[in-house]
Amino acid sequence: MAGIKALISLSFGGAIGLMFLMLGCALPQYKSQYWPLFVLFFYILSPIPYCIARRLVDETDATSNACKELAIFLTTGIVVSAFGLPIVFARAQLILWGACALVLTGNTVIFATILGFFLVFGSNDDFSWQQW
Repeated sequence: MAGIKALISLSFGGAIGLMFLMLGCALPQYKSQYWPLFVLFFYILSPIPYCIARRLVDETDATSNACKELAIFLTTGIVVSAFGLPIVFARAQLILWGACALVLTGNTVIFATILGFFLVFGSNDDFSWQQW
């Protein structure tokens, strides 16, 4: 039952984050510029390196692994790029700074939701995301 509550709260967090992203794009005072939607690619790309590394790495080894460290490094680069892109758009005057703030808020919520997903469903307990 705890897994269902976690899944519902994570989906609610994802919906709130996407709402902030859409508000930053579609509000009339921000001139309906849809450039910030390019951040969706970063949302899709961010968990991929870590998922690949978890498949390749044996979890019984207690020491640090180079493959896992590389995956965390690539994920960090993707997340930083997702936060940098709206700032670059705002500096280039493609979007307004208010829209940039909404997109950055949405980024924070979405990436916290992705992190929460891996914390809740990442272990190999009874209820795991791997069984889906």
